[in-house]
Amino acid sequence: MKEFMMIFRNEKSDEPKPSPEQMQQMVTLWNDWIGGIAAQDKFVSTNALGFEGKTVTKNSVVSDGPYTEIKEYISGYTIVKAKTLEEAVKLAEGCPIFLRGGTIEVRDVMVFN
Repeated sequence: MKEFMMIFRNEKSDEPKPSPEQMQQMVTLWNDWIGGIAAQDKFVSTNALGFEGKTVTKNSVVSDGPYTEIKEYISGYTIVKAKTLEEAVKLAEGCPIFLRGGTIEVRDVMVFN
């Protein structure tokens, strides 16, 4: 099996922050979705990304990022095991990110030995 990365993208929103109860519901949905992948023995890892960061160019120029003026940001990722890209895309179905208008980019992970 190959590894595929699901890159979670969200659009910036002016919606009010969710309540603690809404956050707990969302965490439960995410845990259930990831648990379903793990139950198939196809889960590798997952992480959310914070809002603090820097961008480094080849000339060692460092600037602040992620940029606040962008409309879309990467909020996290999950790595799964699948035989094909199509199978990995199928695993993305039902992800809670879709409930808030987010998208998932599914990419194969290239392993260099």
